[in-house]
Amino acid sequence: MKTAKTRILLADDHALLRMGLKALIDVQPDLEVAGEAEDGEAAVRAAAELRPDVVVMDLAMPGMDGAEATRRILEARPETRVVILTAFADSADVGRALAHGACGAQMKGGPAEGLLDAIRAVRDGGRAVAPEIARMIAETPKPIELTERQREILSAVARGFTTPDIARLLGISQSAIKQHLAHVCEKLGAANRSEAAAIAIRRQIVKD
Repeated sequence: MKTAKTRILLADDHALLRMGLKALIDVQPDLEVAGEAEDGEAAVRAAAELRPDVVVMDLAMPGMDGAEATRRILEARPETRVVILTAFADSADVGRALAHGACGAQMKGGPAEGLLDAIRAVRDGGRAVAPEIARMIAETPKPIELTERQREILSAVARGFTTPDIARLLGISQSAIKQHLAHVCEKLGAANRSEAAAIAIRRQIVKD
């Protein structure tokens, strides 16, 4: 009995790259290219029409990028498996795509066998993130979430305002400001307000 091949949608804005991937995939006994898309919007449409098993998705495309296309495809068909292709391991969009449900991420220009293995791994329910991408994600500091009030206070501290100054400026009590700053220091891992302000400026959370 003949086993059905895994159907793959290729989404990349470079026709030559799609051609090379198609040639690589179509000679595999268990894989076949079901369709191609030249940008994110086309990928979303093609995924809805063709219902591929796996989408190999370029991250950087004109218009809708690969991360957003991934979100839309998986919102409509959660059973689809997505492998991201990226030229930059440290792109924040890789993390976005994985957060949206992509289960694989591979480097452009990497070994052909690595991509084929990734396609088969995600098809079988696994994950396939290239080591250099996984390392960069692990080393990237998580976004620091501050409330609008905490940002206002931290920005004032960075500009040299004292607690009484900030209290008058924002119309809140000094004790409330100290409480906000304690939470800010905890989130930033800072020992005091001056260190919190320095970290916030360095990481462009606020401007001095």
